[in-house]
Amino acid sequence: MRDVNGQFIPAEFILRSIDFAGQPHHAIAVRDLRDRRKAEEHIHFLAHHDALTGLPNRNSFNARLDKEIEPHQASAQSFAVFCLDLDRFKEVNDLFGHAAGDALLKRIAKCVTSVLDRNQMMARLGGDEFAIIATNLSSPSVAGRIAENIIEALRIENESSTTASFVSTSIGVAIFPNDARDGRGLLTHADTALYRAKTDGRGVYRFLEAAMGVEVRDRRMLEHDLRTAIARQEFELAYQPQARLDTREITGFEALLRWRHPQRGQVSPAVFIPVAEESGTIQQIGEWVLREACAEASGWTNPIGVAVNVSAMQLHNPQFTQLVHRILVETGLNPARLELEITETALVRDLNRALTTLRQLKALGVRIAMDDFGTGYSSLSNLRAFPFDKIKIDASFIKVVDTNEQVATIVRAVLGIGRGLKLPVLAEGVETREELRFLGTERCDQIQGYLVGKPADIAGFRYLTHAVESQRDLEFPLPHTGDCVALKVVGR
Repeated sequence: MRDVNGQFIPAEFILRSIDFAGQPHHAIAVRDLRDRRKAEEHIHFLAHHDALTGLPNRNSFNARLDKEIEPHQASAQSFAVFCLDLDRFKEVNDLFGHAAGDALLKRIAKCVTSVLDRNQMMARLGGDEFAIIATNLSSPSVAGRIAENIIEALRIENESSTTASFVSTSIGVAIFPNDARDGRGLLTHADTALYRAKTDGRGVYRFLEAAMGVEVRDRRMLEHDLRTAIARQEFELAYQPQARLDTREITGFEALLRWRHPQRGQVSPAVFIPVAEESGTIQQIGEWVLREACAEASGWTNPIGVAVNVSAMQLHNPQFTQLVHRILVETGLNPARLELEITETALVRDLNRALTTLRQLKALGVRIAMDDFGTGYSSLSNLRAFPFDKIKIDASFIKVVDTNEQVATIVRAVLGIGRGLKLPVLAEGVETREELRFLGTERCDQIQGYLVGKPADIAGFRYLTHAVESQRDLEFPLPHTGDCVALKVVGR
């Protein structure tokens, strides 16, 4: 049909013969099909596209991928498959809610597609996983430039964003026909390269390499085993003493997480902590550490402190303060004996939210230490913004403080800042007499390291944790003379 303006309207005509007033007639019913056509088009769109972002979905991507194989084989040209995965997307959902996560996915889709051309198709495969097909490449280096353009576009998006959730993605790239000659193989290999990109620091892209497959499978197995490590009682805590440098008094212990894997043996925290943070299991693991450390310290008759590291994900969890309060109530530990160690990297992601949580923790009576000061995003403004109870100098500075004048200058500056702000400063990783002598000369407040005591089972420190038995003498060198001094640890 045509409307009064001459525009066509899709319609359905139904003709029926009827008897009307004793005479044969035709009855014609006319049905406007515009709404039906729109509904059918919408259903077709939903069948082939992602409802949230409007991008093609996994089915459309796989169909396009299979379609590209034959013509590229015939022309001897290559094409690339990119796998994209948002960095720390689970944190956005956990900390800011699913609405923020949805908004982030839309921003990713809009930002990335803006730098793709007509020969390049982006699809959302599910969750925070995206994929891209780039056809008719003259060389693999072209795929590298595409990945670089995507990463740069997201960097610019971050600079102009007013929200707290920053956009970052890691990218894995596989090339046809070099890496695989079928669609499934290409997607699998691109996913393998993606895991390498995440391992190498996120916000980067990586091409497939032959050795990646084994590494990726091993990392996935490690992630799987982490999820059940608590239930299988594979975690344990080691405790390292902390001491005042001037009086040699033991002030507390830092609780350090250890994982004894049934097949791998002792797994280094440097290996499994990043995996735990990426997979989100750090929340569950961090809660276990906090509860175990508080329960242990509550049984000490000598009321010294216990320090526990807190990850960025824990700190930004809106329920973290309530969790700490609940654990303190359950274990009966005096809040003043608990010290939570926070890195500045945890602050930089969302300073306002982090400071709100820290103030809530301070209101509970918990002490807050700035850990690893001098590394990463060190800023004096953070010390001004929040009244920390302690500054910890990273061990990487201490191990060369007596041989590197530049590092020595930095350590002196930090110690001066601590005195000016009336904040005690603790030096980590003190292992030699020379390091101790330097710190004593510069009036460092507290030390921690092998020179004071190696991390060990708390049972080995019973003479320190129980006042009745705190009559054993300790020895470590005097800072000025290098001689040893006997220290009698007395319960306070």
